[in-house]
Amino acid sequence: MILYIMYITTYTTKFRKLKTMTAFQNSEIKNLTTLVSLLEKNNNIPQSEYDRFPVKRGLRNSDGTGVMAGLTKVCSVDGYYLYDGERIPMEGRLEFRGVDIYDIIKGIQNEDRFGYEEVVWLLLFGFLPTKEQLDDFCDLLSSLRELPDDFIEDMIMKAPSPDIMNKLACSVLALYSYDDNAEDPSIENILSQSLGLIARMPAIMSYAYQVKRRHYYRKSMYIHQLNPEQKTAEMILNSIRPDKKFTDEEAKLLDILLILQAEHGGGNNSTFNVRSLSSSGTDTYSAISAGIGALKGPKHGGANHKVAEMLDDFKANVENLLDDGQIADHIEKIAKKEAGDRTGLVYGMGHAVYTLSDPRAVILKEEARKIAETNGCYEEFALIDAIERLTPEVFAKVKKSNKKISANVDLYSGLIYKILKIPQDLYTPLFTVARTAGWCAHRIEEILTNGRIMRPAYKSLALPMNYIPLDERTKDIMELADKEYIPIEERI
Repeated sequence: MILYIMYITTYTTKFRKLKTMTAFQNSEIKNLTTLVSLLEKNNNIPQSEYDRFPVKRGLRNSDGTGVMAGLTKVCSVDGYYLYDGERIPMEGRLEFRGVDIYDIIKGIQNEDRFGYEEVVWLLLFGFLPTKEQLDDFCDLLSSLRELPDDFIEDMIMKAPSPDIMNKLACSVLALYSYDDNAEDPSIENILSQSLGLIARMPAIMSYAYQVKRRHYYRKSMYIHQLNPEQKTAEMILNSIRPDKKFTDEEAKLLDILLILQAEHGGGNNSTFNVRSLSSSGTDTYSAISAGIGALKGPKHGGANHKVAEMLDDFKANVENLLDDGQIADHIEKIAKKEAGDRTGLVYGMGHAVYTLSDPRAVILKEEARKIAETNGCYEEFALIDAIERLTPEVFAKVKKSNKKISANVDLYSGLIYKILKIPQDLYTPLFTVARTAGWCAHRIEEILTNGRIMRPAYKSLALPMNYIPLDERTKDIMELADKEYIPIEERI
C-alpha cells in the first residue's frame, strides 16, 4: 500500500508540474521577463502618492502604532504608553484574559505540570479552570485528536508538500469535507469545530512532516500511535521522534514554548486575517486556513526560519563567535545590506509593539540559559545573546535613529527548538499548532461581538481610460495605463 501511494504521489506531482510548464511553453507569451516588466510598470505607486493622501500603510499610524480596528478581551499586548501624544517605551507586558504571562509560566513551573491545555481553556472561556474542569478538558482534547478515516492517506500522503505550512492549510480546508455540519453557524458548532482543530493540528503537522521526509529527503517515514494519556507537548515529541523517547524536562520546555506562542492579541497579521474572514460569515476551516497562510510569511511566524539562516551566516563569516567586536562588525554589514540576505534586517530583533523587551523572549532566554551548556549549545546561546546586546547600538549608529529595539520571541525560539532536536521544517508549523487556540478564541469573539464585515477603504489612482475595440488596440495602450495620477481638483 505504501509503495503504491509513493508511486501515485511521484507520478501525479511530476504530471502536475509538466502540465504547467507545457501550457506556458505553448503560449504566445513565452517571456516571463516581459510580463514581469509590465506588472512592475503598471503596479508602481510612488511614495509621494502615499504622502499626498492620508493612507495608513500597513494599517499603521505615522508613529508606527497600529490603527485601532477592534476591541478584544482575549489578550493584551503592551510595549509602550502614550504621554501627551508621545510614545514612551516600557518593558513589554503580555496578558491572556488579564492574567500576566509571567504568572502563568511561574504557576505551572511551581506546580511542575503542563500548562498549554489550561491556556487553551483560558483563551476560549475567559477564566482559569478548576482541576476538575481542566482534567475533563484534557480528556476531551485527547479524544478529538484522531483524524477521520483515510484522511492521512487521501489528503496528506498522496500530495506531499515541500513546505509543511501549506500542507497544514490544505488539510484544514480538507477537513471541511469530513464535517457534516461544516456550514452550521451556531456558536455550539463553531466551538466544536475549534476544539477539533486545536486537538488535531499536532497530528496533521506530524504526518505532513513524515511524508515530506519520505518524499523529499528519501528517509524513512514513521507513524506512531497516539497515546491518549499524553498532553499536547508530549504527544508532539512522541510523534516526531523515531524512538518516541523524550524526557519530562524536554516535554515541559516545549509546553512553555506552546504557551508563549498560543496567543498575541487581535492585531497580529494572522489573527487579524482570521477575524477578517470570520467577519464575512465564512466557515471555521476557511478562516483558520487564512491564519496559517499569514503565519507562514517571513515577516510573521516564518521569521524563526530567517533567524536560523541568519545564525548560519554569522557562523560562516565571523571567525570568533565569542568576540563582540567581530559580531558587531557583521551586524553593521547586515544593517548596511552588505551581508546576510541583503534586506538590512537582523531577524529576531524589533517588534511592532514591544520596545524595551518582549516578555516571551525574556522567558525563553532564561530557559535557554539554564540548559544551553549541558546540551552543547553554549556558543550559539552566547552568539544570540551578543546579537541581542549589540544590535540596538549598531542600528542607532548606522540608521541614525534612537528607536528602541529589543529581541522578539523568534530570536530564542529557534535555539529552544534546536535543544529539543526539532527539525527546522517544524519551526513555524509548531507555531501554528500553538496559535490555533488564539485564532479560535478570536474567531468566536469576532462572531459574538462585532457583527460587521471588515471593509477598509483603498483610494484608486487609476485615471479614466476609454474602452478601445480589440482590433484598434496597439502596444502604446500600456502607456495610457501608466500615466501619473492627477487629483480631481487639478483636472477640473
